[in-house]
Amino acid sequence: MTPSSRSGAALAVVAMVCVQLGLALSVTLIDTVGAQGAAWLRLAWAGLLFAAVVRPRPSRFTRRALLACVALGVVTAGITMLFMAAVARLPLGTASALEFLGPLGVAVARGRGGRAGWPLLAGAGVLLLTEPWHGGADPAGVAYALGAAVCWAAYILLTQRVGDEVSGVQGLAVSMPVAALVATAVAGPSTFPLLTPELLAVGLGLAVLLPAVPFVLELYALRRLTAAAFGTLMSLEPAIALVVGLVALRQVPGWAAVAGIACVVAAGVGATRQGARPGAAPPSPAHELAGALPGPG
Repeated sequence: MTPSSRSGAALAVVAMVCVQLGLALSVTLIDTVGAQGAAWLRLAWAGLLFAAVVRPRPSRFTRRALLACVALGVVTAGITMLFMAAVARLPLGTASALEFLGPLGVAVARGRGGRAGWPLLAGAGVLLLTEPWHGGADPAGVAYALGAAVCWAAYILLTQRVGDEVSGVQGLAVSMPVAALVATAVAGPSTFPLLTPELLAVGLGLAVLLPAVPFVLELYALRRLTAAAFGTLMSLEPAIALVVGLVALRQVPGWAAVAGIACVVAAGVGATRQGARPGAAPPSPAHELAGALPGPG
């Protein structure tokens, strides 16, 4: 495993932990403002945070880079809104497994040679983790989760393109406000009457944990890993969700879930070992973030 792939894998894993903790902590917010309202509140705060802290200058972007940033914002809103709608209708494990078909599809499409086996192993692990043969699923929930999967696949490819063409986190500072605007158009009018100062404060905290920190970490991870390796590494997310459920919700996994964890961990390690992007290792996230932030005044 090269230093580049090792650091990229670490960033991706930390991002996934933040996502699952953010989802676990969102339960109360979802009960108060609904799934779409919770998604809007997080995206709105994240968009404001990126715009205020980074202060992007779109005029300095190439036309191609700016379009990629806007497209990334649209699919970011799509992932968040569609997945929350799916979770409102499906168990979290089932929704996560269906959503994972997006990055798994990227891994299969981009994989070459021996890499092709890792997505298959990861897919077997997802099946063992979620055990879909034990019951039916809400058709609308399945459709929402599959829509989130398509958005997640596009998110991986667009995040890698934005990371390659735009320095630091300037690209996210454009895409996140776009995502906030899209979410506002969809869920804002129904959520505004429910807002209170307490909900706004909770939403701000959750926006930092999910999506602000994970999206930054994923941006840097995709500068170090191929899209195929990153897509397969995302198979660790159902396993991380299961561990978070055990610790936070006291949900004890069965033998099939334990076997699924073993499969996805093996696939993630295998993909990471073969997944470093060619070329020199990129600067550290802290270095690039410092370079992206505006100076005093």
